[in-house]
Amino acid sequence: MVLNFLKPTYCVKSVYDLSVDELKKHSIKAVLTDLDNTLLAWNNPNGTVELHEWLKETREAGIEVIVVSNNTWDRVKKAVGGLEVDYVAWSLKPLPRGILKVLHDRQLKKDEVVMVGDQMLTDVWAAHLAGVPSVLVERLIESDMWQTWINRFIENQAKKIIYKKDGVIFYDSLTDAIEAKKD
Repeated sequence: MVLNFLKPTYCVKSVYDLSVDELKKHSIKAVLTDLDNTLLAWNNPNGTVELHEWLKETREAGIEVIVVSNNTWDRVKKAVGGLEVDYVAWSLKPLPRGILKVLHDRQLKKDEVVMVGDQMLTDVWAAHLAGVPSVLVERLIESDMWQTWINRFIENQAKKIIYKKDGVIFYDSLTDAIEAKKD
């Protein structure tokens, strides 16, 4: 398929649907995640109770959550300040630079991480270029920062081609997404 580089490995509703048990079952040591509209709604800098619970569970399980963002260092530092997560800013997605930096710095293998994001043109493509599994999630809120609008337009056209018949199907868990992929 022409647009395979934009097709995610898995699709789940939100980053919170990646349970600790499922991540451990698949030997995931680090969840790399986009920031805006994936981990945090861009207009909610404090995050939700659900986010803080998920971060606590992953931390207690020894699974690191690392933000890989195209935003500036100042913006990301401010956004994740109260979340106790590490981050890479100016990652230049869809270039794999930020993902590869995390793999190198943490000495992680490509199958020990997943890259989670709400955009195919940045997050999923970067994961493909880095050779790591990608997890596409629904965006947390419908509105986006203005810079994202053109990506969303292109992405919607790509989705029509990639998911001709049924559209994107978002699963309730990683296990559900993996099982569906086997069928």
